[in-house]
Amino acid sequence: MKTLLLTFVLLYSNLAAITLDKIIESSLASSPSLEVIQAKIQANRHRIDIAKQFNNPELLLTTNTLDSSQKMSQTVLTLKQKIEFYNKRDTKEALSRAESAVLSEKLRVAQVAFVAEIKSEAYTIWELRELKNILNNYIILTQKNIELYESYTTVAANQHMGIMKAELSLADLKIQKSTLDANIYASYARLSYLSAMNIQELEIDLKIEEKPNLALMQRALTSNPTLSLREKELQKQHANVTLSDINNYPDINLIAGYAYRQNFDDYMNFGLSLSLPIYGTEDAKEEEARALELSSLSQKKDTQIALNATLKAYYSQMLSSYTIYHIIEDDALPQIAHMFELSNSSISTGGDLFKYVDVLFNKLALEQKSIHAISNYKKAEAKISELAGETK
Repeated sequence: MKTLLLTFVLLYSNLAAITLDKIIESSLASSPSLEVIQAKIQANRHRIDIAKQFNNPELLLTTNTLDSSQKMSQTVLTLKQKIEFYNKRDTKEALSRAESAVLSEKLRVAQVAFVAEIKSEAYTIWELRELKNILNNYIILTQKNIELYESYTTVAANQHMGIMKAELSLADLKIQKSTLDANIYASYARLSYLSAMNIQELEIDLKIEEKPNLALMQRALTSNPTLSLREKELQKQHANVTLSDINNYPDINLIAGYAYRQNFDDYMNFGLSLSLPIYGTEDAKEEEARALELSSLSQKKDTQIALNATLKAYYSQMLSSYTIYHIIEDDALPQIAHMFELSNSSISTGGDLFKYVDVLFNKLALEQKSIHAISNYKKAEAKISELAGETK
C-alpha cells in the first residue's frame, strides 16, 4: 500500500504542482533515513523478547579411558541450567523497553526535524519565485520606459545619461534573474532529495498572519521531542542502574548428572554452582551506571535551558520580520508609490529618466525586503513548530 501511494504521488508530482502538505505526508511515509530508525525499533522488539527468556541449558557428555572392569570407568551425561537472580529477567526486559522508548523518541525527533527542513526548503522556493516574479515585472517596465524615452525625437545630453543608467539597471535585473533561476533549480533539487520524489512545481502561498506570541510558544515547549528524548534516556540509564545493582547478586547454576557404568551400578549426582563477586567488578559497573545516570540528568537540564534560548532567538526573528514587513507595507511602500506615480507621469512627458530609475529601484528594493521578511518569518515559524514537536 505504501509503495502504491508513493508511486501515485510521484506520477502526480510530475504532472502538476504539488502542495507542501502532500510532500510532507509522502516523505514521512517513505523517507529512507526514517526507515532506518523504524528498523532499529523493530529489531529492539526482538531484544525485549530475548530478555524474557531463560539462558539455554548446557548438556555435557564426558567419559574416561579406564577399563570397564574398574569402578571409576563411567560415561556421564550432565545437564546444567542457569537460574538468574530474582527479578533479573524482568529488569533486563525493563531496560530493553526503555531502549525501545528511546528509539521511538529518536524517530519522533528525526520526523519533526525532517518536516522542518522540508518546510524551510519550500519557503526558500517561494521566496526565490516571488523575487523572480517582481524582477520580471521590473524588467518589462524598465524596457518599456527605455523604448518610450528613446522614441522622443530630441534627447538632451543629460537625458542620454538617464537612458544609459536605465540600460545598466536593466542588465543588472537580468543578471539577478539568471542567478535566481539557478538558485530555484538547485532548491527544487534539494526539495526533491528530501522528499524522495521528483518535484518540478510547488503549490505554495505565504503571508504573515499575526504577531508572534512568546508566552504561547513557551507553553508549546512541553511537547518538545528532544526534551522528551532526554527524559527517555534518563529512564533508560535508571533501568541500567537497577540492573547493575542486581548484577551484584550471583546467578545460580543447577546441575544434574547421570553416570553410566558397564559392570557396576549407575548413579546420579546433583549440585549447584555460583560465581563469587569478590573482585569488585560489579561494584565498578554499578558506579559507572550511576555516573551515566547523573550525566543524563545534567544533559536534560542543559537541553531545557538551550530550548528556551533557541525559542527566544526564533521568536526574535519572527518579531523582527513581522515589524519589517509592516513598516514596508504600511509606511514605506505607500510613500514610494506616490513618488513612483509622479516619476512615471514625468517620464510620459519626457521628464528625467535618471530620477525615475532611482525611484524604481528603491521600490524594487523595498518589495524584495518585504518578500525576505515573509520568508524569514515563516522559516522561524517552522523552527518553532519543530521545537513544539509538530509534524505538519
